[in-house]
This record gives sequence, structure tokens and C-alpha cells, in this order.
Amino acid sequence: MVRAAVLPAVGAPLEIAEIDLPDPGPGQVRIRLAAAGVCHSDLSLTNGTMRVPVPAVLGHEGAGTVVAVGEGVTHVSPGAPVILNWAPSCGTCHACTLGEVWLCANALNGAADVYAHRASDGSDLHPGLNVAAFAEETVVSASCVLPLPEGIPLTDAALLGCAVLTGYGAIHHAAQVREGETVAVFGVGGVGLSTLQSARIAGATTIVAVDVSPEKEELARAAGATDYVVASENTAREIRALTGKQGVDVAVECVGRAVTIRTAWESTRRGGRTTVVGIGGKDQQVTFNALELFHWGRTLSGCVYGNSDPAKDLPVLAEHVRAGRLDLGALVTERIALEGIPAAFDNMVAGKGGRALVIF
Repeated sequence: MVRAAVLPAVGAPLEIAEIDLPDPGPGQVRIRLAAAGVCHSDLSLTNGTMRVPVPAVLGHEGAGTVVAVGEGVTHVSPGAPVILNWAPSCGTCHACTLGEVWLCANALNGAADVYAHRASDGSDLHPGLNVAAFAEETVVSASCVLPLPEGIPLTDAALLGCAVLTGYGAIHHAAQVREGETVAVFGVGGVGLSTLQSARIAGATTIVAVDVSPEKEELARAAGATDYVVASENTAREIRALTGKQGVDVAVECVGRAVTIRTAWESTRRGGRTTVVGIGGKDQQVTFNALELFHWGRTLSGCVYGNSDPAKDLPVLAEHVRAGRLDLGALVTERIALEGIPAAFDNMVAGKGGRALVIF
């Protein structure tokens, strides 16, 4: 038996339940979780902003140890430390053939599978965003498993599976921040803190962190922010004042709200880049007029999973960790048990803290 956090239906509270996991079949791996990060995307699944089949075991940012492998799995073996990749690329769809693996059309196909059953009644369970990391153990496709590079603590390594890949990729792949540029980061949660650290690694000079909570300033500055702005109707004006009245070269929005996206756009200099990482609902409508699009010459782009290729980016991130440039532990503001996930969701909604990490 394995304990897991089950989402019985959209809008329903999570339930801590015992589940039955099968042995890994061909091309599958069974993993004992060491840790799992509580990401805003998990909250978006509970409230229906993003949809996957339910009942489901959520959690997509995780790391652990291989317990067993199925037939045909050769890249990992029992006892190996690994990171979960919730969006594996198929390698054959149009996006994958273009090298844009973060846009793989088939990445989330596994979410529709039945991967386990409730121990109490045998009812089917789906694996959330493919990997069902909110559980003591999970069984996943081998394509969702990446070997953990040497020298990375196993529990903190969970953050590499989503928050850090997303924040690092937003800076280095999507926005392509260059040394000496100025950056504003909207939202100081797990992804925002990763983005701030990545902007510092990229050599940005002025790095402005923006959040609704004054209490996050210390976290933001520790991650690399040179300035901190408490979000208000004057945010864009304040950011322009910090950048010679020009606006930042790059604004990264990590919230997913129309007003924040619009403010990030207005905080970007003429000809600059606005990158949207946050996942918003369909009701969040952002409007622009034709003249401003022409006049400002800004680039507005979405960013999926940091536009990253995890297999290529993880070794790079690991080197940053080993060299002390990237501090995974600094992203974590609370370490919790499975039962603490609902409270971590509440803190997210209230804008409190950075990343909550479930420790098994």
C-alpha cells in the first residue's frame, strides 16, 4: 500500500488515501519519492483552470529513487536517484521535429491513463500531470525519468523538475537575457524566485522583483533582486523610474493574471521583451490597441516549461548548483508532509511564501 494525495473531483478537497500500485510494466519505472514540490499548476488542476482526468493523484515536481524497472528500461536501474519529467517529448510530433520539445503535442497523453487504484474500493486513478508525485511511490513511463546529476541533494532536486527549469528557461531560452540587461520579475513564488536567480546568473544588472506581499522582499533580494516593488496601480511607473524612465529590457510574468501581464508589458522598454510564464484562466482577457503595438515595438511571448529541454538543461543546472550559483534550498520556505498540501495551496492563494516541499 502507498499513501497518496487524491483529487476526487474538480473543486473537491484533496484526500489522503491508500492506493494500490502495479508492478512496472514494459517501459515503466517504479520510484520511491524523496520529495515533491507544491506548484501553482497543481492548484490550477484542483480548481479546473487546467483540466486532466479525475480522480487523480496530483504532483508533478518530484525526485526519488528507482525501486524497480520494467522490461526494456536500460537508462536507469534500481537504487538510482532520479528526477521526474512531467512533460516528456514524443520525438515524432511536429513540434518535436522542429526541436521545440516543450510544445510536444503528446506530452500529456499519459494523464489519461489509469495507473493505480484506490485501496478502499478499487476505483481507477489517473496520474495527474503524468507522474503522480504526491505519493510515497509512483509508477511512470520511462520517458518521464531522468537520472539525477551527481552532487545534487535528492530532496532539493525535486525543484529542478518544474520551478527551476521554468524560471531558468524563461530567462535563458524564452527571453534570452543578455549580460548587462535589466529585468523585472512579477510574482515571487517558486518559479519567480528561480527566475530571479537565473537573471542574476545571466548577468542582468537591475533586477526588479514585484509582488503583492511586502513580506517577500527578503526572499527576493536573497535570490538576486536589486530592487523590490510592492504591486500597485503605479508599478509600471515605479519600474520605469528605476530604469532611467525607459522600462526594463525584459519583464517576466509568473502570475497568470490579465492585470499583471498588462503591467509587465507596460514596464518593458520600447523594443523590449515581455515573457509570460504564469498560467491564467480563459476569463483573463488581455487587450492591446493596434497603435501601441506598432509604437512600442515590444515582443510579447508565452513560455511553456521554460522552453526547456530537460535532458539537455538538467546537466547545465546541476553545474550551476555545484558551483554555488544556483541555490535550490533558498526556494523552499516550508517543508511539509502530504497532509500539509491543502494548507500550502491556501498559502499560494494568499500570496505567502516561496515553494512548499513535501518530504517523504
